[in-house]
Amino acid sequence: MARVGGAAEVIKVLVADDQALVRGSFRVLVETAPGLTAVGEASGGKEAVELAARELPDVVLMDVRMPEMDGIEATRLICGDPATSGVRVLILTTFDLDEYVYGALRAGASGFLLKDTPPSDLLGAIRVVAGGEALLAPSVTRRLIAEFTRRPEFPLGDVSLHGVTERELEVLLLIARGLSNTEIAERLNVGMATVKTHIGRLLYKLDARDRAQLVIAAYESGVVKAG
Repeated sequence: MARVGGAAEVIKVLVADDQALVRGSFRVLVETAPGLTAVGEASGGKEAVELAARELPDVVLMDVRMPEMDGIEATRLICGDPATSGVRVLILTTFDLDEYVYGALRAGASGFLLKDTPPSDLLGAIRVVAGGEALLAPSVTRRLIAEFTRRPEFPLGDVSLHGVTERELEVLLLIARGLSNTEIAERLNVGMATVKTHIGRLLYKLDARDRAQLVIAAYESGVVKAG
């Protein structure tokens, strides 16, 4: 996050959507919120990748269905490029479809929200994602589990859990089921600092970018079963 005149931190946001009215609305929302500023607008995925490389925003609000290049591919390119690896992507779409959630998270997105999310929740999500956290609601997690278990092509076993301790595996399973850090601490009867330490070790051992990718790792290792 950038600092203006050595004062408060300002979160830089790039808006990517093929509809001008939607882009403009999101930009106004961002510009009028304390501590946020819009650094550009992209009408397609290709332009979003180019602007992300030039502006290095903290967060990209990324639409899914766009011309030239969709938001999933644009997310993959942004998150996979070392030059823009610090840019966080928050997927926004009108389509509440599981394949979009899965595709976005595998591409490196840190969150997934519908466009009818209340403005205050959207601004909160931007701040959460900019702070390095993942935004993955338990309801989304439950849908993902149901979707993956009925797909025969789901790549179970692609992720190795070698080196993950029994306690870390417990934490991973609870993350995959949508529990927050506070809920995990209560379930395991440990302190928040301990939970954060376990999560940090999981991120390192599983080469995961954030909490969202830990969820994907839990699915792809085959340790999460339908409940």
